[in-house]
Amino acid sequence: MRHILEIDDLSSSELDRVLDLAAMPDPARVLTGKGMALIFEKPSARTRNSMEMAVVQLGGHPVYISANEIGLDTRESVEDVTNTMAGFHAAIGARVFEHSTVERMAAVNRVPVVNMLSDQSHPMQALADLLTMRREFGDLAGRTVAYVGDANNVARSLALGAGLAGMNFHISSPSGYGFTDADLDHVRLTSLEPKIIDRPEDAIAGADAVYTDTWTSMGQEAESEQRQRDFEGFTVDERLMGFAQAEAIFLHCLPAHRGEEATDKVLDGPRSRIWAQAANRMHAARGLLSWLINEAQE
Repeated sequence: MRHILEIDDLSSSELDRVLDLAAMPDPARVLTGKGMALIFEKPSARTRNSMEMAVVQLGGHPVYISANEIGLDTRESVEDVTNTMAGFHAAIGARVFEHSTVERMAAVNRVPVVNMLSDQSHPMQALADLLTMRREFGDLAGRTVAYVGDANNVARSLALGAGLAGMNFHISSPSGYGFTDADLDHVRLTSLEPKIIDRPEDAIAGADAVYTDTWTSMGQEAESEQRQRDFEGFTVDERLMGFAQAEAIFLHCLPAHRGEEATDKVLDGPRSRIWAQAANRMHAARGLLSWLINEAQE
């Protein structure tokens, strides 16, 4: 049984195949007559809409399930919920607080489990990011993506995806907000040696894509004021974008805190691809599910 808990659960060749499937305008309806349980401990606009529409476009029926409907580890254990859902559905997607939750779901091993976000990783976002850059540049090998900001779950999955795609990865974070040694060891398994660079200007220099994310993620609201102080100088503005390649694009996984991690002129400017990137969440999900249901389990 194959599960996708992190993007490097795919090999490089499998990643290419998923992105190929994501680009197909008329995918095979591999979920006809089947359902997919979409479990949300954390709410989301893009994840819910992209996953539901991907399932529909593959001929299936998505079922949105909120945390209070099932009570993971309060009303029922994670394992019991997973076994129950596996009796109804061809696959389970879960957007959770703790990565161990999706690991426990996958350990039940009855149907494929897709991590729609955890505190550790965001493989669905990384797939959409790679698809966006692939549609922009074609072959991604040798291209450079520069990430500015908190080395969070989005950054970790993006770095792993970049490694699988043969890209270069630069990251610049304030002191105390960078990758851990364990993160770096994990990324290096893809044969990528990420460049850790102190100054955002130096990280962005020569990049083909510049990426940032909110400084304060869901669940970190109490740290917001401290983080705004710590991230001073890390706002992606037109001056910073000027250090990138002339044809470089700007990416953000959204939602954006406008004026904090990026300015309006960058978010809404000619280099921005944030709306294509958001739309690609659906296409990337469709490609992954096509592969996971129709090819990976054979």
